[in-house]
Amino acid sequence: MAIESQIRAAIRDCVNRTSRKPFRWGGLSGYQQLETIGQILRSLPCREIDTDYLSLLSVWIDQALSNNLSVALDLEQANLWLRRIADCLHYPKYSHPIKDNVTNTIDTTNLSLTSLKVRCEMEELLQQFVPDPKQNPAQFALKKKLQRLWDKYGTNLLHCYDIPGLPPDNLKMEAMFSNLRRHQRRISGRKSTAELRDFGQYQVLFLAESEEMLLAQIREVPVAEYNTQRRRLAMGEAPRQQKHRLHRHSVRTIQALVDQHTELTYCTAMISLACRQIT
Repeated sequence: MAIESQIRAAIRDCVNRTSRKPFRWGGLSGYQQLETIGQILRSLPCREIDTDYLSLLSVWIDQALSNNLSVALDLEQANLWLRRIADCLHYPKYSHPIKDNVTNTIDTTNLSLTSLKVRCEMEELLQQFVPDPKQNPAQFALKKKLQRLWDKYGTNLLHCYDIPGLPPDNLKMEAMFSNLRRHQRRISGRKSTAELRDFGQYQVLFLAESEEMLLAQIREVPVAEYNTQRRRLAMGEAPRQQKHRLHRHSVRTIQALVDQHTELTYCTAMISLACRQIT
């Protein structure tokens, strides 16, 4: 029952995936995750013991997938076109933005680019992107919005390709500030980071006169109480960690749950058989 509840939680997570603009679309990611769950549940043998509930879930999942197939395909193509348009702007690829030097934001591959070249590539790509408004409403809405933005702001977006040393975006610096704010929220427990912007990591020292006194205060916590709180923290973090594994490795996570369910049902069947033989 616990494993089945985790599988249900994974299915609920599919329809509640959040989006991270501009490229990570929650609806598309949720549909792809639901497809993975459906494939694994569909591979279960029909006559296995105690798999009736999982088989019923598989039927419901297949129905949901078939009802939303056209919308998912439309969204997938719209996402691909958005990525093609972003590639046309030749933004630099950052692998570890927080570890690199923030001032080193110049991509040497963009030195040969000019605003005229990028403009021609963009206009050619927009001319190729001609979706059907009836068959592909998501792609049509994307094309309409992009065309309006390009016509209105396109001339003001390409100066960075003509000015040496000016990066085409500020994503690397924004990522550094975002990481700093996230760390301050984690160590302080506060949602706002306005008061912690300068000395957030040293706020705990204000409660003690010296580092020695702070260490003595920490040592006053009993080891048993510390271990108890650590176990409570681990139990509280378990659902978030499960969701993290589900988002990163959907196939492996769902397959592990199904394998655990199969193993437990087999053990239960063997125990029941042994009890009947004993009686």
